[in-house]
Amino acid sequence: MTTTVFRNGTLFDGHRYVGPGAVVVVDGRIADVLVGDPSGHTLPGGRVVDLAGGLLAPGFVDAHVHAVQGGLERIRCDLSELDGREAYLEHIGAYAAAHPELPWILGGGWAMSAFPGGTPTAADLDRVVPDRPVFLPNRDHHGAWVNSRALEIAGIDATTPDPAHGRVERDSDGNPTGTLHEGAMHAVARHTPRTSEEEYYRALLAGQAHLHALGVTGWQDAIVGAYAGMDDPGPTYLRAAQRGDLTADVVGALWWDRDRGEEQVADLVERRALYTHGRFRATSVKVMQDGVAENGTAALTAPYLDRCGHATTNTGPSFVPPERLRRYVARLDLEGFQVHVHGIGDRGVREALDAFEGLDPGHDRRHQIAHLQLVHPDDVARFAALGVAADVQMLWACLDEQMVDLTLPFLGEERARWQYPFGDLHRAGARLVAGSDWPVSTPDPLQAMHVAVNRTAHGETGPAGEQPFLPEQALALETAFAAYTSGSAWVNHRDDAGVLRPGAVADLVVLDRDPFAGLPGEIGAAGVVSTWVDGHQIH
Repeated sequence: MTTTVFRNGTLFDGHRYVGPGAVVVVDGRIADVLVGDPSGHTLPGGRVVDLAGGLLAPGFVDAHVHAVQGGLERIRCDLSELDGREAYLEHIGAYAAAHPELPWILGGGWAMSAFPGGTPTAADLDRVVPDRPVFLPNRDHHGAWVNSRALEIAGIDATTPDPAHGRVERDSDGNPTGTLHEGAMHAVARHTPRTSEEEYYRALLAGQAHLHALGVTGWQDAIVGAYAGMDDPGPTYLRAAQRGDLTADVVGALWWDRDRGEEQVADLVERRALYTHGRFRATSVKVMQDGVAENGTAALTAPYLDRCGHATTNTGPSFVPPERLRRYVARLDLEGFQVHVHGIGDRGVREALDAFEGLDPGHDRRHQIAHLQLVHPDDVARFAALGVAADVQMLWACLDEQMVDLTLPFLGEERARWQYPFGDLHRAGARLVAGSDWPVSTPDPLQAMHVAVNRTAHGETGPAGEQPFLPEQALALETAFAAYTSGSAWVNHRDDAGVLRPGAVADLVVLDRDPFAGLPGEIGAAGVVSTWVDGHQIH
């Protein structure tokens, strides 16, 4: 029998802040939670972990992340930690020079806000990599930056029509300028070299290590299928689970191919059985209902505005026709799948809610809609009424450059106030779960919770760090912590995780301070000391 005692700190139990206390773990499970001064309790012998005044909480669970994709970017040309056009170009040039053996320069992680209109150019890339094709998805993975060589290989020129689910950025003469939106990315992505099984495996382990370092003990991978130049990561997860290298508990959301119909359900059922093993369960299905607001592909109930504030003719696409979405969701629910919908625009969110209406609540599938950038006020109460989880990316609810330059001008004042309505959703009784969408943005839960509470970004200057964005939508720190622990564990059907209670699995995170005891503006300064899975320290 192995016993570990965590003491000399404070506790968050997955639902509420407990204050001073201690936790006893025996053979990977929580045996006891002692509240108050532990000197009044007789603690068992065994290993003692001194919390040194820090906070012990259930391990964070990321309800929407792309761990293999994030890991792949970390081991390639990674732009995610850089800022600005010149920094990107300098790094890309240096990476290409350091890797003359690579036939393509691959990676990604650039921010749209670094470029006028959010659209970088092939001409810039040609300057630093003139000899080889370059394919670099942006942080939200709804667009890619390519050079002239990549466009040439893909045969994209002024005569190439836009695909059904995408758009090629062009100059006034119709010539492609180097940014590909949504489905247009695939025209280049299909020519990129096939990533080897070993590189995917290294990527998963790199992504897992990064998440563990941030206190994340479990997650839902939001695209388990071929997408944006990546192969299906399902075989990689299966291999890691079979080898015992997967130390997190992971749910895979199998990708819904929007170019196919209901006939693919049989394939999904087969892949669920094939991939599910040990710590990996392929029990969810991901449907991308719309795109993103920054490039005009989020589905809105009313048209986008132009730069002068006039209505355009664009309301954004529904990637899956609403009537078909209702039919598909009903079929997936009957087959025992959770359905995980990407909904950014208010029409995309509404179409997803409409699809969930009328399902049998007794099935307990724990369906969810992720992102929720724009939610029409009429739809806020429907989440609780339908039992649909609100999967929020807290980090995005601030006035960063992307919001100020690429979103607010095209929504208008009234509609802009519908963005990231975390407070309204919580007050209306919605179940909040939390995810990062990494590598779209950092997977650090503490940075995300800082934004949820303050509606400003930690460590940022300018509006993002100083001017609260719709502060009436802020969450209490307890609520934000609950979303990232018990909430996301619940949506992954882990009722024995995300909480500190006897019998629960000992997936834990130790922080270097107690964020509940400090100022709200210091939440993002907290760091992870150690991460534990099944009572074993993994970071």
